[in-house]
Amino acid sequence: MFKNILLAVDGSEHALRAAHIAAELARCHKANSLRLVAAYDPVPPYLGEPNFQIILDAQLKEADKSIEKTLQAVGEIPGEIKTDVLQGPPAEAILDIANTRECDLIIMGSRGLGQFTGLLLGSQSQKVVQHANCPVLIVK
Repeated sequence: MFKNILLAVDGSEHALRAAHIAAELARCHKANSLRLVAAYDPVPPYLGEPNFQIILDAQLKEADKSIEKTLQAVGEIPGEIKTDVLQGPPAEAILDIANTRECDLIIMGSRGLGQFTGLLLGSQSQKVVQHANCPVLIVK
């Protein structure tokens, strides 16, 4: 049923819980692929050098750490694990990859590392749920 699963990755506690569930679903459904997607907001170009590059490097390093933690949480699955690190608004990046790669399911945490941690459902999660062309599983 779910052969191509997309897992949104941001290093948050909710995202790591989502990773465990994504791995179980991938194993149960014998998924062909589990795609880990980490997206980060663009660095404003007006910062200039060297600030622009310093922030960009820090964002990429943080995204790589999030992917690495998620890979450890996922463990072994029958299909292929693919990773994408994208610059841009996270919800848009997730939706673009899900559509482009024809994902059957999007899995993500209910809240990420955003500044409004008290909200019931994170703004990125809400956007994905509203605009996705496939089922979305939100993990609390």
